[in-house]
Amino acid sequence: MVQTYSKNANHNMRRPVVKEEVVSYIRTHQKQETGHLRELADFARQENIPIIQPEVVAYFRFLMQTLAPKSILEIGTAIGFSALLMAHYAPQAQITTLERNEEMLDLARKNLVKYDSRQQIKLVEGDALDILPSLEDNYDFVFMDSAKSKYIVFLPQVLKRLQVGGVIVIDDVFQGGDLVKPILEVKRGQRTIYRGLQRLMDATLNNPDLTASLLPISDGLLMIRKNAPNVTLPD
Repeated sequence: MVQTYSKNANHNMRRPVVKEEVVSYIRTHQKQETGHLRELADFARQENIPIIQPEVVAYFRFLMQTLAPKSILEIGTAIGFSALLMAHYAPQAQITTLERNEEMLDLARKNLVKYDSRQQIKLVEGDALDILPSLEDNYDFVFMDSAKSKYIVFLPQVLKRLQVGGVIVIDDVFQGGDLVKPILEVKRGQRTIYRGLQRLMDATLNNPDLTASLLPISDGLLMIRKNAPNVTLPD
């Protein structure tokens, strides 16, 4: 037994950190967006439109500048905030973003016309289930932020278009903690989402063709790296 370490160890290292006060610190102490990104974020909050939370914004700044992706696919445009964020911090990237909601499409079109100054972003209208099989480009970064129960349905087509070494980020996978509950404790109306996310975890977390990591920021991110040309997923 290593008694010295046990006696002097910093036991705070073993305590969960994602508490309300820690989230507040993260959201108030990290760099805040300015200009059109701040304007769009404020609009989304005022109108109760779900966009990525400030801590995810900060993480995406880091990812875009570090990975410097050249070709990005986004599933779930909403008002165009995250696409414009990625375009800002990955200025060499070409971004294809998919959206089916007519109200969001109208807002996204206006925002992209106004703010996509380098014309990096292509907005594709329609259901991802229909669009994904028709895509011909390959991507080195994919962001999925749409219907949570459909993530597992989209995944096979996304992996086909993802380059080896490419990264997928999937948002809102913890569902406020529902993911870890027995299904009978989940509201009936949320059980389709629960089942879809459980299938997603089963397909990715221990898949030998992927490297996957769960990050406890915002409502949870699932990070996936494609390691092999052909990824086998469970039926």
